[in-house]
Amino acid sequence: MKIAPNTVATIHYTLSDAKGELIESSRQEEGEPLVYIHGTGNLISGLEDKLTGKSKGDKLIVAVKAEDAYGERDESLIETVEKSEFDDTEELNEGKEFQYDDEDGNIFHVRIVKIDGDSVTVDGNHPLAGKDLSFDVEVIDVRVATKEELEHGHVHGEHGHQH
Repeated sequence: MKIAPNTVATIHYTLSDAKGELIESSRQEEGEPLVYIHGTGNLISGLEDKLTGKSKGDKLIVAVKAEDAYGERDESLIETVEKSEFDDTEELNEGKEFQYDDEDGNIFHVRIVKIDGDSVTVDGNHPLAGKDLSFDVEVIDVRVATKEELEHGHVHGEHGHQH
């Protein structure tokens, strides 16, 4: 069976930046393969496109440009706010990630990049935004997604979501 929309693909991967620096790997100690429903936006487009048509046992190296990964950095997503805008200032530290809702109900994910006195600088860019990436991938398995998985939008069973 080939990877196509509405199939469940199980892959092992090693992710590196353009300089070859390791970012993460499912092959690391206690790592588990990534299991996802293909064609539902669960992977970055540049990787998902290259996996289409691959089969169990296939191995490939995929170079993904920033715009097909997590996008280019957007400097307008960096903002400095007062500490007083946070509920628990004791919990603030550089690198902390959190989400907040604006008055329109939009959800934003941000990371604290700097704390300077009473000012806190947050960055809404994905940590890998603006970076070209390289994936070393092995396809472990491919199967048809169940009706329930498609309805729920995620994989059930081994390495998937447990209800």
